[in-house]
Amino acid sequence: MKRVILIALFTLFCFSESCKNTNENNPKTVAITKSITALPQTVKTPFDNKPSSGKINLGRLLFFDPILSGNKDVACATCHHPKNGYSEFRDISIGVNGKGFASKRTFKLPNTIPFVKRNAHTILNTAFNGIDTLNNYTPKKAPMFWDSRVVSLENQAIEPIKALEEMRGLNYSEAEILDEVISRLQAIPEYDHLFKQVFKETPHISIENIGKAIAAFERTLVSKNARFDQYIRGNKNAISLSEKEGFELFQNVGCINCHNGPMFSDYSMHVLSVPENDKLDNVDDGLNQQFEFRTPTLRNLRFTAPYMHNGTLPTLEKVLEFYEDLSFNRTRNPNVPVNKIDSLAKKLTVKVKDMALIISFLNTLNDDSFDKTIPENVPSGLMVGGDIH
Repeated sequence: MKRVILIALFTLFCFSESCKNTNENNPKTVAITKSITALPQTVKTPFDNKPSSGKINLGRLLFFDPILSGNKDVACATCHHPKNGYSEFRDISIGVNGKGFASKRTFKLPNTIPFVKRNAHTILNTAFNGIDTLNNYTPKKAPMFWDSRVVSLENQAIEPIKALEEMRGLNYSEAEILDEVISRLQAIPEYDHLFKQVFKETPHISIENIGKAIAAFERTLVSKNARFDQYIRGNKNAISLSEKEGFELFQNVGCINCHNGPMFSDYSMHVLSVPENDKLDNVDDGLNQQFEFRTPTLRNLRFTAPYMHNGTLPTLEKVLEFYEDLSFNRTRNPNVPVNKIDSLAKKLTVKVKDMALIISFLNTLNDDSFDKTIPENVPSGLMVGGDIH
């Protein structure tokens, strides 16, 4: 008998429908289709954007500098701040024409700017986006945003600058804002010097190089030493008995079907029936107008509440109750009929009695040992992090 066993460190997962007999006599091949490993200890980078201390420092300054926004009041850090695990404790974000921090942020009056229509992903560990169960991933093809509409951190970094409600505002068109940002940076001697040091080509200040610098910084924002990572790497005492029971339940009830690999995401699109956020004027119908959204990571959930693509589920318990409803063929969104809901979600067998243990396991995925450095000032002289005070 010949066995072909895929081993995810010492953790093995096998589903009955994946096991087939295929030997000369009565051989058995065991195919492990879903597995979970610890996060890699190193981060891959694109061949054309190798990191350096100067590039990372430049990216950090740009990340915290509202000079990139139309009204000079919103930075990347406004909605992705280290004090909030590079996310924010809001359902959906307030970008342009906002003031205040995280859950206390409000629109200035008068206001004609809409809410950002989706929940702000944490930037932590986005360096690993697209990673599969064998730890394979390609940085230049890494899916970004809830609808995976762009790939790579380099491209992702530029999109919010162009978005009206996130950073652009009403004073510039999508085409105009990029030229405006370049012009502003060129007029600041410190930025001109920093870009020249990092990028040797001419022009050294370009949209492409802005994206490269921010991406280089974002790839340093990793948290790869959660208690679960320690457990998978061999420290059997890193998580408690109840957390281990929660891990078993997580697998057995079917969560692992979509939340697998080291990032606990298959990076695939799935149709659920998340209730709409009533702060939005229009229904968000996701990718291809099919209500498809990408599986989010389950790492660092303590920083990313409320949950789902529009932040309508406030707690992990509410998330599990939502999935319990799906297993009973109940939809929470009148725009998504039951027959359109992803079959994997409807196959979940989570029960109320399981929820506390599963949540205890999910808490082992939290890790706050990430870089929380905030610049004392930025070259533009504007408010660090935008108008968040």
